[in-house]
Amino acid sequence: MKDEQGGVMQVLASCYFWVNLFLTSAILFPVAILLWITTVLFDRRRYLLHQFTCRWSDMILGINPYWKIKVEGRNKIDPAQVYVMVSNHQSGLDILVLFKLHTHFKWVAKKGLFIIPFIGWNMALCGYIPIERGRGKSKLQMMDKAAESIRAGNSVIMFPEGTRSTDGNLQTYKTGAFRLALETKSPILPVVIKGTYHAIKKGGLLIHKNRQIKLVILDPIPYESYCHLDSKELSLLVHEKTKQELKIQA
Repeated sequence: MKDEQGGVMQVLASCYFWVNLFLTSAILFPVAILLWITTVLFDRRRYLLHQFTCRWSDMILGINPYWKIKVEGRNKIDPAQVYVMVSNHQSGLDILVLFKLHTHFKWVAKKGLFIIPFIGWNMALCGYIPIERGRGKSKLQMMDKAAESIRAGNSVIMFPEGTRSTDGNLQTYKTGAFRLALETKSPILPVVIKGTYHAIKKGGLLIHKNRQIKLVILDPIPYESYCHLDSKELSLLVHEKTKQELKIQA
């Protein structure tokens, strides 16, 4: 009986979360349009719109009593610095959690996300960078746009694993983010997400209780300290730093 009641509560909590996510987004998207219209001429980096989106994410996360998110190492982020930011990828929840950084950046995200009503449309307004998985031309275009964005003063954030983990374990890092860092001579900011895999598992819509979600910002890696490495060696270096942090209890 307890298991049945627990299952019903989980379904109800999941419905509550997803309905609130889309209702909140439907209400806030017109505000985003108005903000874009009033700032587009003087805020070319769309800084204000991105900060609004960070608070949008805070609201969505705040309505869910199942999750408590802790951010560790925020003081390591220099708001005046432009980074190539890299994060592990455990869950669809990661995107909402990473907005908790509250710093300015552009996402590199799969193209399909940009057509999601309200949320994806806002991503387009913010000038985030789409990529079509499996298409070489799209990857080249993404790299060009990301490099251009960095030169315009925007940090760029990427998931080097390329896709969400199916079992919660850290996957091999692809080299794209690290080629971008080498090309633009940018410092790398590794970010480690803990606990989101258990909150929303890949391929599922049910949410799960997890009060151990943590976002950990590691020490930035300046260009001068890695410029002698190639992109593969650099990916292995950052992968190892991420793996070591994941071994630490959340």
